[in-house]
Amino acid sequence: MTLTKTLQPKPLREVRLAREKLHLEGLVPSGVLRAEIDASWRRSLNHGVPVSGQHELSLQTTASLDLLLANNQLLIDAAMPAIDYLNQRQGKDGLIILANADATILAVEGRADRLKGSGVPDITLGACWSEAARGTNALGTTLVEGRPMLIDCGEHYLDRLSRFSCTSVPIHCPQGDILGVLDLTREGPLGRVHDSTALLGMAVSQIESRVFNTSYAEHIVLAFHSRSQYLESPWQGLLAVSLSGQILAASGQACQLLRTERSVLVGQRCEAFLGLDGLQLLARLQQGALGSLQTAQGEFFYKTLRAPQRSPNVLTAPRTAPKTTPPAPDLEALAGNNARYARALRMARQGLANELPVLLLGETGTGKEVVARALHMAGSRSAKPFVAVNCAAIPEGLIESELFGYREGAFTGSRRGGMIGRLQQAHGGTLFLDEIGDMPLALQARLLRVLQDRKVAPLGAGEEQDIDVALICATHRDLKQLVHEQHFREDLFYRVNGISVMLPALREREDFGALIARLLGKLQAPHVTLHPDLQALLDGYHWPGNIRQLEMVLRTLLAMREPDESELTLEHLPDSLLDDLSASERPPAGSIRENELELIRQSLDNHQGNVSAAAEALGISRATLYRKLKQLRV
Repeated sequence: MTLTKTLQPKPLREVRLAREKLHLEGLVPSGVLRAEIDASWRRSLNHGVPVSGQHELSLQTTASLDLLLANNQLLIDAAMPAIDYLNQRQGKDGLIILANADATILAVEGRADRLKGSGVPDITLGACWSEAARGTNALGTTLVEGRPMLIDCGEHYLDRLSRFSCTSVPIHCPQGDILGVLDLTREGPLGRVHDSTALLGMAVSQIESRVFNTSYAEHIVLAFHSRSQYLESPWQGLLAVSLSGQILAASGQACQLLRTERSVLVGQRCEAFLGLDGLQLLARLQQGALGSLQTAQGEFFYKTLRAPQRSPNVLTAPRTAPKTTPPAPDLEALAGNNARYARALRMARQGLANELPVLLLGETGTGKEVVARALHMAGSRSAKPFVAVNCAAIPEGLIESELFGYREGAFTGSRRGGMIGRLQQAHGGTLFLDEIGDMPLALQARLLRVLQDRKVAPLGAGEEQDIDVALICATHRDLKQLVHEQHFREDLFYRVNGISVMLPALREREDFGALIARLLGKLQAPHVTLHPDLQALLDGYHWPGNIRQLEMVLRTLLAMREPDESELTLEHLPDSLLDDLSASERPPAGSIRENELELIRQSLDNHQGNVSAAAEALGISRATLYRKLKQLRV
């Protein structure tokens, strides 16, 4: 936050001389005003604002005023408690003003009568105080600069405002855009700058928190910080998380604490940053208002600001979804032009229909969960639950209770009423075990028994309950190598390895352009196109993060464009991202070789070592298979 020193008499005289030069010559003298004020004066001059301009009221009718207030009711409701508090502290000496993102005044509290008598009757509801309309002033200039502004007496562009000082702080919405401005205006110099700026900053933090909370009434909203004493302070981070585990919004402070840009955070699953998915997080939040989470950025303390009353974690049979006909997923579209991949997906769908497990293989980011959901929706269980469990994201000490659930009192810290496990939640539907190669070895034996017996007993329960689930597993690891190293049970490997599907890496796909089009449609930008130079850059990149990385790049590009732009260009790429995409280094062949080797091994195993049958299943000739075997030294 930039602070301004109060102008002393000599600088004030210089500002007055600068204004006289502006009157006489129509020019802003250099070297007299602060840099941000100098820039604002020049913008005001270009807008044609007369230095001696008189007050003008913007709204003339009650109807137009009512419409203005109705359209900004969310901001007004969130701001009024803070405005009332500021009025008690500062209202005797000046005005507390709330304006929207157009610099139109929504609320005024304080000594309005005093200031109206001083020549500013246009500080009133409905009046627009944009820089283009009134020249340099804290409200309007804050919106242009996008940061807190301090305007001291003569620094105002208009002559009639030279007796006043003002401090303004922008109010941001959960998406990061400016929602409005909070301003403190008083007669005379700024005085104790730090006090007024800090006071407004605290008030704005409270307003943003209320807006955040209200905007996500049906979702989880939590405040967090690396220090518990900073909760309920302006330095806390705010996150909105859906019950499915997706991050919906993040405050600016949250982005700083997680050291991640908002465009990267929003849309991602919460386990990538918080270590818990939506169901786990909700369960934790319902245990108490305060808690802590272990993340990649260290430990964070959190406080629940909002948690939906409905919860999937109750010890009742999972509720069956209404029997509606779901939209048929386009598995062929997922495969693109890859005939072998399309055939593998069809076999996986057929395998699930006949109660065979499916194992999805591929590099991180290739869309394994997307494929798993599509397979679920393509089958007879589409109206039943699809429950995803990331075995790598759940702490080892919690994964057993998450999978199997527990009864009340099963262990110290267990929640009142117990918790239904993921296996029971998936009853009748599909269980997706992502990154199964990272499951603790001790838990693998129990999972194997459950999959074989189709019965599960929650922790602390004596009786077993029947379960009926279709099983899809996924991993980026070489499970056979893990078996060889005794990190993965051989019997569990053969239990989950029914139909294997190798998801191609993004750099290996032939439908790159069509995939971009589908992602743009998913990001609600179906009519946006790519400039040929940008398309060529994306085509030549090796995409180590695969589809997930591509989606984040497209999100960033869309965030950088103007509302009226329909074509994405290289100019929309941040410099750091442009440097990454421009790197000519190709990926090491190790990952491709490992995946190819695993696919060949899987095919040979499935066909009891029959090379001809394995080659036919892979869609290659026997000679090609023998050549690859020699190259890969199998």
